[in-house]
Amino acid sequence: MACRVADSMFLFMAPHQKPSGSHKILAHCSPGICYLKGERVIQKGIRHQQFLLPKRKSRVIQAVAIPVVPSPADTAEYRKQLAESYGFEQIGEPLPDNIKIKDIINTLPKKVFEIDDVKAWKSVLISVTSYALGLLMISKAPWYLLPLAWAWTGTAATGFFVIGHDCAHKAFSSNKLVEDIVGTLAFLPLIYPYEPWRFKHDQHHAKTNMLSEDTAWHPVWKEEFESSPILRKAIIIGYGPLRPWMSIAHWLMWHFNLNKFRPSELKRVKISLACVFAFIAIGWPLIIYKTGIMGWVKFWLMPWLGYHFWMSVFTMVHHTAPHIPFRYSNEWNAAQAQLNGTIHCDYPRWVEILCHDISVHIPHHISPRIPSYNLRAAHKSLQENWGKYLNEATWNWRLMKTILTECHVYDQEQNYVPFDKLAPEESQPITFLRKALPDYA
Repeated sequence: MACRVADSMFLFMAPHQKPSGSHKILAHCSPGICYLKGERVIQKGIRHQQFLLPKRKSRVIQAVAIPVVPSPADTAEYRKQLAESYGFEQIGEPLPDNIKIKDIINTLPKKVFEIDDVKAWKSVLISVTSYALGLLMISKAPWYLLPLAWAWTGTAATGFFVIGHDCAHKAFSSNKLVEDIVGTLAFLPLIYPYEPWRFKHDQHHAKTNMLSEDTAWHPVWKEEFESSPILRKAIIIGYGPLRPWMSIAHWLMWHFNLNKFRPSELKRVKISLACVFAFIAIGWPLIIYKTGIMGWVKFWLMPWLGYHFWMSVFTMVHHTAPHIPFRYSNEWNAAQAQLNGTIHCDYPRWVEILCHDISVHIPHHISPRIPSYNLRAAHKSLQENWGKYLNEATWNWRLMKTILTECHVYDQEQNYVPFDKLAPEESQPITFLRKALPDYA
């Protein structure tokens, strides 16, 4: 267990004596005890240590034993307390530095990587049928039942995204052309350009929870937060009460700006953008022609907002918690980010079915080539072989409250600092959420 020696005042040395510059004094710890040793140690002790300082006249100097309380983050009891506080079922142990992604992949059954065309097209059938049923519910439901119809239809639309998601990871079909066509078509009702999203999403997988480089989510920079009052207010609202729809801002900022892509990517990006704009130019006028402006709101806009709710919630729950760090590239460890830095969260079964198990997310980050219909089998294998390192939860209000009120501004030591700690007078939306959101786990 690591131990810090903050001050060397407890070394009692003879007047004018200093350690030789070529001989280090090292800290060494055993459970509950911290003591010192020199590089030239003659005899080891348990409660105290003797070491020699090589000078013209060698003198023995004795270090005093100092009891040290073990780091609470390294204890199962402390992790259990954190889990309860944050709304988790389990917070995993830190993954050792010597574990590599390939070590984890090698423990997975080979069958979880196999593409099954029947299961792949079954997922398409589930999404098309459930989405059509949702549109029928919207057309028939009285006004007071419309929110339920929109919730169902928006969740079903999220299934389209997951199908395109599998296509982008080459986990839908062995035929690349089929994957590109299905992925593009699946994304069209969502007004999502397939290729721009694919390029940026690949970067998210390559650099998960890496500061700046991760293209999904990352904490707010303190400099950004303090740059201007107007921007600060917008950030507080966006990362607070509006965070379940912040993927809309992400969608606009990342997928329509040609300057964000390499020259080699631009041709495919432009084709995807053309498909999206064609859908808007043809599909929206048809909806308005048949049902009017309010019909466009009822049949497209509200389900689309429901889709973005799940898009935002899934994404932030997958990688955001007070104990999960974002790291600079020189400190980043791939296995730790993908296994320790990804969260498994169970949702109501109907959500899991309509969204094709996208929330079974840890195996997907271990290997994106695992098809969505094999994620549960892969997760079971991870539980058997790496279970003590996994972060797991069942969706609950305390989990959401933790993310929305705590996980805000990046801090190297604490991971996050809440907005209301940095700017309490401007953080009324956060204090409101602290009071208004239930605390049920």
